[in-house]
Amino acid sequence: MQHSSRADLRAAIRPFEQPHAARAAWQLATSIGLYLALCTLMYWSLSFSYLLTLVLALPAGAALVRTFIVQHDCGHGSFVGSRGANDVIGTICGVLTLAPYANWARQHAQHHANWNNLDRRDTGADIYSTCLTVAEYRARSPRQRLLYRLPRSMMIANLVFPPLVFLLLYRFPFDTPASWTRERRSVWLTNAAIATLIAGLGLWLGFARVAMVQLPIVFVTTVVGFWLFSVQHRFENGAWLRQPEWSFDAAAMAGSSHLALPRILHWATGNIGYHHIHHLSPRIPNYHLAACHRSNALLRPANPLSLRRALGAGNLTLWDEELGRLVRFRDAKGPG
Repeated sequence: MQHSSRADLRAAIRPFEQPHAARAAWQLATSIGLYLALCTLMYWSLSFSYLLTLVLALPAGAALVRTFIVQHDCGHGSFVGSRGANDVIGTICGVLTLAPYANWARQHAQHHANWNNLDRRDTGADIYSTCLTVAEYRARSPRQRLLYRLPRSMMIANLVFPPLVFLLLYRFPFDTPASWTRERRSVWLTNAAIATLIAGLGLWLGFARVAMVQLPIVFVTTVVGFWLFSVQHRFENGAWLRQPEWSFDAAAMAGSSHLALPRILHWATGNIGYHHIHHLSPRIPNYHLAACHRSNALLRPANPLSLRRALGAGNLTLWDEELGRLVRFRDAKGPG
């Protein structure tokens, strides 16, 4: 990016970086409020048909995805104007989403410093978009390749891991540095709040009923959420850059997707499909992302990612430096 292009991009996004209290309040009503209303409806439906309960888990899961995006914005300090209010809202969301707010937010901030940077993958900071190059994969033994492929298979990566991460992995600060006292504390306090909620609901409604309602919601939310994260930086025409070519603007526009969803799905996913705009400026609240994207041709990538192409992007797992694109495991056959 030339300096003038960077200046133009900054000028284009700056008007959208201010939070809007009324829009934030409405989103709380249509995320947390809607989620709680749908949960109530699911518990009521247990008396009539569990099939109806499972059907209602789909919109309830979407509402919880929206709640997670609120939490995500709070971690960036962008959802509302007050830092304290962001932290309070984010902490409440973290109990509902099972993702400890302070710990998740700080780790996610490191992703924003390194995404799609081939020379910064070994820092451990970017847990969302790291991958091997084809050359690195070929240099591994057959056993090492198998161990790398197995957890990235479509079934395990997209259906098995997502609920396990939120239900089990996020219950422990195992990868959190000892010096992150506040973040480690947030894990245990979130666990205590979740346990209190489950105990209260279980004693009131029955623990089996709680499991029958909450576990399907967790499955829907985590599967959709992991898929969204995967296609934000893993897509067929996405760019992965070496340090000399890497910059925030280049990595945002070329290494972050514009997921072109139907309007209702943008709403359900908190507009996070405008991920290139989010990486240009994490200070833009999610409820301003669509308007920012539409406001200036500079902010619209040439190759938006369609829903159909995004659904097939999960098998793009290796970066081919010679071809300059992501490829599948079967495209990276080498000696051994």
